[in-house]
Amino acid sequence: MYVAVVGPESEATAADIERARELGRLLAVRGAVVVTGGLGGVMAAALEGAASADGTTVALLPGSDRSAAATPATVVVATGLGEGRNAVLVRTVDAVIAVGGSWGTLSEIALARRAGLPVVCVGGWSVVDAAGAPLDLDRAEDPGEAVAAVLPPLAPPSPGGRGRMGA
Repeated sequence: MYVAVVGPESEATAADIERARELGRLLAVRGAVVVTGGLGGVMAAALEGAASADGTTVALLPGSDRSAAATPATVVVATGLGEGRNAVLVRTVDAVIAVGGSWGTLSEIALARRAGLPVVCVGGWSVVDAAGAPLDLDRAEDPGEAVAAVLPPLAPPSPGGRGRMGA
């Protein structure tokens, strides 16, 4: 599975950075490809976390210069699309985990919801409708809960721990 970790760059808090790094690591351990916008803050932290677990990472940059990636990634794509890169990011993944809040993060949440993707928020903004009623966004208390919400459960080990082939 491809999972986006989205969140603020300069507005990211220390807690956002810590959560994003752990999300990247946990997703990589579970074999997911971690996709971000490739810049700093939450995006860089998620890439770093995934890299620490030898995971595959994709950075979809808004500009035209691949060297602008804040952190090395397995694949860096310089889209040249500005904020339009958010739509490409959402259409590239199977699920989105949002950490913290910013206007860009909110746009990615909206695009993902519109596309029918699973979206889980860890921290971040509360969003209300025109009447002031909270919108129904799935929330997780911590990175482990967020990963469990978007990835299929791990298959239990077979009896005797010998695997499916009986080896």
